[in-house]
This record gives sequence, structure tokens and C-alpha cells, in this order.
Amino acid sequence: MSSNQGNVAAKDRRALDALYRVSSLAGDSEDPEIALEGIIDEVMRTFDAGSASISLINADSNQLLIEVERGLSEDARGFELPLGRGITGWVALHGEPLLAPNIDDESRYFSLDDRVKSEMAAPIRERGRTIGALNVDSFRKNDFDEDDLRLLSLIANEASRVLQNMWLIRQLRHKAGQLQSLVGVGQAMADKREVEEVLRSIAREALGLMECRFSALFLYDGDKDLLRLHSLRGPNGFVDVEETLRPTESSLGSALRGLRQIQTRDLFRTEEHHFIHLIREEKLHSMLATPLVYENEAIGVLSLYVDKPYRFNDDERLLARALADLGAIAIENARLYGRVFDTEESLRKSERLTTLGMLAAEIAHEIRNPLMVLRLLFDSINSGATSEKETEKDLDVIREKLNHLEQIAGRILDFGKNRESIRLELSITELLDDVFRLVRLKLARAKVEIQFEDSPMDLVVMADKGQLQQALLNLILNALSAMPDGGLLSIAVNQGDGHRVFICVRDSGGGISEELRDRIFESFLTGRKEGTGLGLAISKRILKSHEGDLELLESSEQGTAFRLILPLVV
Repeated sequence: MSSNQGNVAAKDRRALDALYRVSSLAGDSEDPEIALEGIIDEVMRTFDAGSASISLINADSNQLLIEVERGLSEDARGFELPLGRGITGWVALHGEPLLAPNIDDESRYFSLDDRVKSEMAAPIRERGRTIGALNVDSFRKNDFDEDDLRLLSLIANEASRVLQNMWLIRQLRHKAGQLQSLVGVGQAMADKREVEEVLRSIAREALGLMECRFSALFLYDGDKDLLRLHSLRGPNGFVDVEETLRPTESSLGSALRGLRQIQTRDLFRTEEHHFIHLIREEKLHSMLATPLVYENEAIGVLSLYVDKPYRFNDDERLLARALADLGAIAIENARLYGRVFDTEESLRKSERLTTLGMLAAEIAHEIRNPLMVLRLLFDSINSGATSEKETEKDLDVIREKLNHLEQIAGRILDFGKNRESIRLELSITELLDDVFRLVRLKLARAKVEIQFEDSPMDLVVMADKGQLQQALLNLILNALSAMPDGGLLSIAVNQGDGHRVFICVRDSGGGISEELRDRIFESFLTGRKEGTGLGLAISKRILKSHEGDLELLESSEQGTAFRLILPLVV
């Protein structure tokens, strides 16, 4: 082997060893800070460098901040470098690696340490976006060449991948915790019947979820065009303050009118006309105002306050919007219950409720369904038993169910308007796979085995996916209630005559009593103490609206079987 070939082989081994050690950091720890320390140590070792650093862009100041360093002088530590300044700043701005073998010949060099004679840097990226730079210095001139720069770029790319995965895992765990709290909030609010109770609950939970100092809930009085404070929560509990303002007097009004979130980073420099004394006394700097929207109409504003200059990130804004949306549904739900219970007390205690009472009960029933799904999925995520791919699917379903919650109350309150649902071509196999994903943990806990017999053909229907999921979930949950000690749940798909699909759901429970069998699809008819008597009635109405039907095939002490019928896409 020639000397040149030996040098190439040595460089290749050096590169492979460095990349292997950087990639192995992901398995050594799940802490990004520890990984950063390991990466910088590996860079120092690989290049025999005088100093090295990893700098990341601060989203608030838009400047580079050194996250970890080795060998820097005292003057360089803690220095904030503007984007574009110096070799590191240029790399972070342009997203390209840069080599300066002799800093005396490099006009872009910015001196922080007189010992540095040569320097190179490579970008650190996250999802295709440059978020910082990996910088290496030498105290000797011409100590780095193009091969070194290529290796540094490879190390930076591998470091980016390792860090991105770690940040993603940490972010997913944080989001799972937040969303689990959000599910608990939604369940708690869904059970409340008093509007004031709901309002105080929103303000209290916002403070815990968002880690802010104060949270306030304003409701809009459309007749008088006024925003009225109903709940103000601080670090020491609820604060007794009266506050009324016109929407034109505050950025809260902009959030209300524009149906959008408004963020104020410096309350002292804006013309805010609310909480003037509180803002000064508590030194509140930043605010996020989120409208409570119900049926495309703002009914109030949730405002969050922080005692420092702060920019709420996208996740925090999404969380605030989700909380506000759940709050809006809960407020309208409580108002509806209030109207029903206050004006129709005698009818609510009778065998049948009026149409208004039925609508109120259906709202509560429909809200519990997606909340139950969300709870099951979070149990799955927190158990750690699912793969990353399955977790991503679960999160997609969670987002879908949160959107579903926003639509439920509006769809029911539009009763009688012939409102069309959103119907698309839907694979029956795909529909059932999604339903099985939603209930898999509940089936396991109930010790119920599922037996699925799919059709050999891919059968497709034109349907509203969310509504069909609800109908199937109602049947499956009823089946689980019929098998308290475990059992077998069988689901079979067959192509019927006349371009129809049959879905048979069979349990091994004790069956339906004879006196109830002829009336099981009537609203409010139930054989269980905890039941509402709405599940089968709603499911049948969903199937009827899809030009199909829901039938009771048989029921005995050996079990019960229902058949869903849907027209196929021809």
C-alpha cells in the first residue's frame, strides 16, 4: 500500500470512528445536554482542536448562544453572536460549512480569542432548518483542510440527527403529558353543570397547564358589546377583581373580533386598558389572548400573563387554543343544561324528555365518546409499549378527536337544519383498523378477546368516518359492558346482496332481556344503571342517515349479535 493510500485509509477510519461514536450517543442517554457534551468532546478529540463550541439560535433574540464549549477564553464565554457575524454566524445564517485555514486571510472572521489561527464551522440542522453551528478552532495556522471540513460536516449532520431524535422524544413526552392533562380537564369540564364552575375551572387549569403567572376568563356580552371578567386566577388562588371593558379598548377585543390569538410581549409599552394596577403591581410583561369560539362565534377570551418578556411558542399557543375550544364547548354545554334544568325540571324527571332535553343529553354522550378515546390513546403512549410509528398514528387520532370535539355540539344544536356531514370514500378495513386501535387497551383490561373476520375484497363506502366510528364504538362498548368478566368479541365483514356490506358485531355476554328487545333503539331506554340509553339510538340514526341500517340479529344467554348495513360504492 502506498503512503497516499495509507493516509486515505487512516482518514476514512478516523471519520468512521468519529461518526460511530457520535451516533452511539443516542443510546447512551436520552438527555440532549449530555449528548451535546459528548459531541463536543468527540470533536476536540478527532481534530486535536484548541477549542470548539456548539452554538444554537435563540428564537427570542435571533442571536447565537453557546450551548457547550471546550477551550474557549474567558472573554468568549457567554458571548452572544449576531447571525451573519464571524465564521460561526455566517454558517448559521447561510446554512453552509466554511473553512478558514488562516484567519488573517478571511474577511468574515470575528476575533474573540487572540490564540485562534485557523477555524472551521458546519451547520446544525433540524428538519431541514439551520438552528446553529458546530465550530472548531486551532491555535496553529493551516491546521485544517477540505477533508477536515467534510468530516466536520458529516459529524454535524450526524449530531443533528441524534439531537433531533432526542428533542423529538422529549417533545413527544412533554406533549403527551400536556395532552393527558388536557383530557382530564375536558372530562372534568364535561361533568360540570354550572357555568361559573366551568369558568373557574378553565382559569385554574390554564394556570397549571401553561405555567403562567395569571390567567383570566372574560365572557362577551353581545347586547351591550362588553367583555366582562368572570374568573381571575393567580399564584395564590382566585382574585376578586371586577373588570369590564369594550372590545375596542384592548387587544383582547382584537382576539375576540378577529377570532385569532393575540400575543403581546411588552404590556408596559402597549395601550392596554385592563388590569392596569395588577399589571404594574405584579410586573406582568407578556400576554397571550385566545378567543373562546363556539360555532364560529367568539363567546369570550382566555388571557394568560407572564411576569417577564416572553414569546409563547407554537406548542403553547396550540395548547391554549385547545383549552379555549374545550372551554367554549363546556360553557355552551353548561348553559344548555342550565336552560333545560331550570325551565324543564318536571320533564327531565319524566319517562321522556322534550327535544331540547334530548339534545342536551346527546351532547354529553357525544363528548364522553372522544374523551374516552383520548384517554385510551394516552394510556397507550404512556405505557411505552408502542413503537414510534404506532405512537405517531395515535397522535394523528388524538388530533382528529380534538377536532371532533369542536364539531359535536354545533352539529347537534343544528338539529332540524338538514346539515350535511362530510362524507368521503372509506375502506371498511381501514375503518375497523382505526376502531380496533382506539379500543385495544380497553379490550385488554376487560380481558376480552377480539376475533376479526375481514372480507377478502376491499369494500368501500361513502361515509362520514367520525360518525361510523362512533356507531361502532357504541356497539363495542355495549358489548364490553355485557361481558364484565371477559369473553369473546367477534366482528365479521361480508358483502351482502344488492351492493351492500354487512358488519356483524357479536359478544358472548348474557344477552338482552326479552322485555327490552323490541325497544332497544328507543332513546333513553337502558338496562344498565350507568347507561344513558342513547348509544343504540344514535348508532341507528347514523346508519339510517348513511342510507343503511342497524339491526338486532339475535340475543340469548350465549350472547348478542348486531348487524350494520351500509351501501357500497359502485
